[in-house]
Amino acid sequence: MRITLLQTNLHWENPATNRKMFSAKFASLIGKTDLVVIPEMFTTGFSMRSRELAETMNGPTVAWLREEATKIGAVITGSMIIQKEDQFFNRLLWVTPTGEVIFYDKKHLFTLAGEHKYFTPGTERILIDYMGWKICPLICYDLRFPEWSRNKGNYDLLIYVASWPDRRREAWRTLLKARAIENQCYTIGVNRVGEDGAKLSYAGDSTLVDFAGKPLLEAQKIEGEFTAKIFLSERQAFMNKLPFLADQDGFES
Repeated sequence: MRITLLQTNLHWENPATNRKMFSAKFASLIGKTDLVVIPEMFTTGFSMRSRELAETMNGPTVAWLREEATKIGAVITGSMIIQKEDQFFNRLLWVTPTGEVIFYDKKHLFTLAGEHKYFTPGTERILIDYMGWKICPLICYDLRFPEWSRNKGNYDLLIYVASWPDRRREAWRTLLKARAIENQCYTIGVNRVGEDGAKLSYAGDSTLVDFAGKPLLEAQKIEGEFTAKIFLSERQAFMNKLPFLADQDGFES
């Protein structure tokens, strides 16, 4: 499967401008990838103004994502602020070229930034079937909680979309490798770069790590679209040789 990590700066609290920016970047990916991963809160940056900036699942961004996924011929996934009744979610959207939309609501809200005051936490982890792969998509702060990503032998690829600040970049890089090693799966982390409206700086460091913890792609601190190919057969061969997951404890998270 061809995967593109799209690392970019974001226009603070400006969905229309961000959509236009991403459309220009997507245009170069037509027919060249199977999955495009973009950062957390890609329409606004990591803003706590949930009520003012939220859209619904029938809003302009979801419709735009459907159009763009069809144009590219690939899945697009990233998170944005979604409102349902009087609740607000940091919601990851998985949008297919056929227009199907699957979603995951961020479970671990970043209390240090007050995210828990403005958003409702999700309660369910999801697994997605795509091109023969089983995929677990999560969001940013979820990375710090290994019990939430625990692989019971039911997925091959773990994805984190993020707005992870520069000041904690070593934790980001280390934890992505840790999640890959302990779950014996390919692991992707896509982060943003630049500075947001709250004056937080982001280092990027979007990364693709293989099932043994080896980085296959490291984007450093530059904007760009970074594409690599991963192979399910290679992970399966590794699992056959070293089936560590068979010995994991039986407790439930």
